[in-house]
Amino acid sequence: MSDKHVNLSWFTSSYSSSEGGMCVEVAATADTVHVRDSKNRHGSRLAFSIRQWDAFIGRLTAEEFGA
Repeated sequence: MSDKHVNLSWFTSSYSSSEGGMCVEVAATADTVHVRDSKNRHGSRLAFSIRQWDAFIGRLTAEEFGA
């Protein structure tokens, strides 16, 4: 089954605020992690494999991205 046909359960990032800043929501299936802008829920979204998402989170944790 394609993720396009799955009813996703979206969660707002704990780093998002209600002050109108950068806000993201994340939803996961067994194979994919989806990310969207919480202020534009019907707009574009990104989809990552679990392996890609784990690598991304690992780099964030290691602070490899500049501020």
